Amino acid sequence: MNPYASYLGNQDPIRVLSETAGRLREIAASLGKTKINQPCGLGKWSPHQIIVHLADGEVTFAFRYRQALANDNHVIQPFDQDRWAKSSAAYTTEQALSVFAALREWNLALLGSLTPEQLARPVSHPERGSMIVKTIIETAAGHDINHLRQLEAARKAAA
Repeated sequence: MNPYASYLGNQDPIRVLSETAGRLREIAASLGKTKINQPCGLGKWSPHQIIVHLADGEVTFAFRYRQALANDNHVIQPFDQDRWAKSSAAYTTEQALSVFAALREWNLALLGSLTPEQLARPVSHPERGSMIVKTIIETAAGHDINHLRQLEAARKAAA
């Protein structure tokens, strides 16, 4: 089961991935320096932490795409997002946005070059089971949608 890919519905994952960096910059600018650091709820991440998480996630997806394309039957390495989030204060929101945008552009160039055969390469995830490279792409897009919804809710609450 891939819960993130289910957020896509009928949307094109590449279009979603292509639009996210701009949407993140727009949301961050609308929240300002104060509200971007306010948690989205009790025990929830702040918009800043979500943006850092997305930058960390883009690093992870970059590695996953390349490993899946380079190694037969690659096993994806999961990570503990809450442990990674503990270092979010080390970065400014602007750094996270810049890293995210640069890596996303780099990843989109790679994804745009993939053949149908490459998109169908099998991989497995210890928690989600068997999938193909295309599923990793759909997961990344669904992950974006999930966190963009959280950020939009934070923006609405702050208004």
